[in-house]
Amino acid sequence: MKLADLDLNKSYTYADYFKWTFEERVELIKGKIFKMSPAPNSLHQRLSMNISGPMWSYLKGKPCQVYSAPFDVRLPRRSKDDQDIITVLQPDICVICDLSKVDKRGCIGAPDIVVEILSPGNNTKELKNKYEAYEEAGVKEYWVVSPQDKTFLVYTLIDKHYTPSRLMVAGDVITSPALPGFSLDLTELFAE
Repeated sequence: MKLADLDLNKSYTYADYFKWTFEERVELIKGKIFKMSPAPNSLHQRLSMNISGPMWSYLKGKPCQVYSAPFDVRLPRRSKDDQDIITVLQPDICVICDLSKVDKRGCIGAPDIVVEILSPGNNTKELKNKYEAYEEAGVKEYWVVSPQDKTFLVYTLIDKHYTPSRLMVAGDVITSPALPGFSLDLTELFAE
């Protein structure tokens, strides 16, 4: 089977997604197929490690865990049945504090924190479609990192809607109510 064999206008579920064997990496957002960007470049990978590494060190011995892509996050709406799940995403990084959501196939339910590092060509998907999916699912914090602009934005879920932070840059330090005591220095993150 190839991605080209699928009707991209049709809606799919996780039951379909789980059977696919083609090479291309895709995500499902509200039943629609979205191609993922090609393999991340070295800057993207470095930023991912510079965020997930400190998170992993901070979370050692604590009840939360950090996961990096590829890692399926299934966001159920009605039930956890594979036929009912129409959104399956692979965030660059996610933090999950309710470990009952983690199974052998990834995460089922909203992570506490999701981090997406923008790649050229995926900004609309990240900033609109994923934003809406994460907000609707109840992800407490959605972090968006722009390597090109060296900016960092945190959306915090308040009363079921995201409230954005100010746009943060080198010199700012990221903290999180979901991870009390954790901090991420953006000067270090964006250092060449």
